[in-house]
Amino acid sequence: MFTGTYTAIVTPFRGGHLDEPALANLIKAQVKGGVDGIVPVGTTGESPTLDYEEHIRVVERSVKFAGKKIKVMAGTGGNSTKEAIYLTQEAEKVGADGSLQVAPYYNKPTQEGLFQHFRAIARVTKLPIVLYSVPSRCGVEISVGTVKALAAECNNIVGIKEAGGTPDRVSQLRAALGPKFTILSGDDSLTLPFMSVGARGVVSVASNLIPKQVVQMVRAFAAGDCAGALKLHAKFYPLFKDLFIETNPVPIKAALAMTGQIADELRLPLVPMSEKNREVLRATMKSCGVRF
Repeated sequence: MFTGTYTAIVTPFRGGHLDEPALANLIKAQVKGGVDGIVPVGTTGESPTLDYEEHIRVVERSVKFAGKKIKVMAGTGGNSTKEAIYLTQEAEKVGADGSLQVAPYYNKPTQEGLFQHFRAIARVTKLPIVLYSVPSRCGVEISVGTVKALAAECNNIVGIKEAGGTPDRVSQLRAALGPKFTILSGDDSLTLPFMSVGARGVVSVASNLIPKQVVQMVRAFAAGDCAGALKLHAKFYPLFKDLFIETNPVPIKAALAMTGQIADELRLPLVPMSEKNREVLRATMKSCGVRF
C-alpha cells in the first residue's frame, strides 16, 4: 500500500507561524519530483513543538496541496495514547491517506504496553497505519514479536518504518510478517541495504531537497537495476550523511533555506545550524550537484 519514496516533509515557519505558501511550494516540488507520498508532522516536521491545532492544520493543508496526486501519511503518533488517538482521528477527518505511528517516547512502555497502545489506536480509525520504530529517539524498540502480533490483530496495521539501523532486523521482520507487510527504511543512507533484504522503499529526509534523485534510486532498485541504484546511492551518500551532521531537521532546513525554498527557522529547543557545519553541508551539496 505504501511503497516507494515518501518524503518526511519539513514544516516551514516564518515569523513563528506556519508558512503556508512555502509548504504549498514544497509539496508542489515533491509532486513534480515524482515521490509516492509525503509524511507531514513527523520528526522532520517538528511535531513535538506544534500544538494540536497547528498539527491538524499542517495535515489539512498538506492534503489540500497534494491534491490527490500523491499520498499523505500523517504523523499522528505520541507518547500519550489519548493524544495519538485524537490526532489520528482528526487526520482522518481532513483526508489523510494513512497514519505514521511512532513508538511512545520517554515513558518507555513494555512490549505489552506498546501492543495495547497501537491496538487502541488502530481500533478507532479506518486509516491504514504504519508503525515507526526509532529506538535512538524513543528509548524503546517495537519488537518483531510485537509487530507480528499487531499485524495479526489489526487489519489496518499494514507496515513499519524501520529506523533501527540494521538490515538484520529488516530480515527478521520480513521473515516474521511475510511479503505483504510493508517495510520502509527510516534512514536515507540505509535505503539500499534495507531494500536488498526486503524493504519496499523509504521515508526520506533527503528527498525534501532531491526528490527526483531519491525516487530514481528507489525505483531503479525495485526494477532490478541494482547498478544504477548503487551509482545514485554512491553519488548522494555524502549528502545523506551530512543531512544528519546536526539533529534532524536542522540540516535539511538549512539546506532548503540555502536553495531559497524556506526561511531557516526552527522552534526552540532546536536552533539554526552552526556556521562551521553549515559550510560543510554547503560544500557537500555543491559536490553532489545540488543547485543553489
